Amino acid sequence: MLLAAGFGTRLKPLTDNTPKCLVPINGRPLLDYWLDMLSTSPHVSEIFINTHYLSEQVEKHLNDHWAHLSNLTVWYEEILLGTGGTIRAHIPELADDDVMVIHADNLSSFDLKNFIEHHNNRPTHCEMSMMLFRTDTPSSCGIVELENNTVTAMHEKVVNPPGNLANGAVYIFSPKVIDWLSTTAFCDISNDVIPMLLGKITAWTNTRYHRDIGTPESYTQAQIDFKALA
Repeated sequence: MLLAAGFGTRLKPLTDNTPKCLVPINGRPLLDYWLDMLSTSPHVSEIFINTHYLSEQVEKHLNDHWAHLSNLTVWYEEILLGTGGTIRAHIPELADDDVMVIHADNLSSFDLKNFIEHHNNRPTHCEMSMMLFRTDTPSSCGIVELENNTVTAMHEKVVNPPGNLANGAVYIFSPKVIDWLSTTAFCDISNDVIPMLLGKITAWTNTRYHRDIGTPESYTQAQIDFKALA
């Protein structure tokens, strides 16, 4: 599930007329990098994208360039439901299987197969997997604390956080988590869901590349970084 509905307010004026998920990274829309990875994976059976801000642009792009994907479904939200609320609104489509939830306004390159295998081999007490990365701006991220590779605490955008190992906002939820979300009123993964699951989240670190491109400075750096990776 690709979360692509946000306003991208920190990236203005670039997002005044362009949804954040379509901002260009070296000439290609950000969303295309995610779809490239997911659509070629034998481990991904269905792809869902939620839209809201400038949704007509996102849907036109998908129709023009990704119409060949028969397993792609778009969920338009007239009113933003929140990251957890989007999951809860689509329980029938998501139930009974593991669900990867991705904040599609981040730029990332990682071993998808390895991340999924890590989740499949997680400790029995864990119901969720979280992708981590090393950040150069820890005060702008959710910094985690680990014990035996299990997330025991998260410090969301605080001054002087304890380290630089950050939440990459790419998760895999077990069916138990999806079932639990169907019974709650929680609407945000970072503020509501993660605190409830501390001690039950296994960590996997992306050592290849990951960046929140939410600010003009970070967006500019991402262009440089990704060109070097190509």
